[in-house]
Amino acid sequence: MFSVDELVVYPAQGVGKVERIETQEIGGVATELIIVRILSNNVTLMVPVRNAKNVGLRGVYTSAQAEEIREYLQDRSDFTGYSGQNWNRRYREYSEKLKSSNLKDVAYVLKELILIGKDKELSFGERRLLEQAMGLISLELSFALQQEQAEVKKSIEALFADILQAKAEEDEAEGD
Repeated sequence: MFSVDELVVYPAQGVGKVERIETQEIGGVATELIIVRILSNNVTLMVPVRNAKNVGLRGVYTSAQAEEIREYLQDRSDFTGYSGQNWNRRYREYSEKLKSSNLKDVAYVLKELILIGKDKELSFGERRLLEQAMGLISLELSFALQQEQAEVKKSIEALFADILQAKAEEDEAEGD
């Protein structure tokens, strides 16, 4: 069970703070609810206590778990790329992973899209998914590691510096 003022993560929404736990009558049934305010967009969620695990509500990762995510981002051995897979199928797969309560699934989307972007220009939808994945990961890791989100984002980008630098140089050469 979560407590008031505890930081929690709601899948696809990100880090939030438990504002209160209260009982409300819903459909004639007394239901205990966890009221969570998402920090990135100030949205308030009401999560039934009995359903919290099913929807993936969980505590923020520890610093050790955050380091595991960084290590996972560096490991490119599971990169599948976009060979033979159409964008619609990848989009559905990535969208589902972004809704996962497991931050490693979100990291997978981030890593895949950065690596795909090395070889081809990302579409608007791909860039949007990339931004969403980066936002979810960098915000949670900032709380786990007690660092500013901008610092965490820079450290993640540094993991892919070789790819991002090569892409920037390639784009610059094409512009000449």
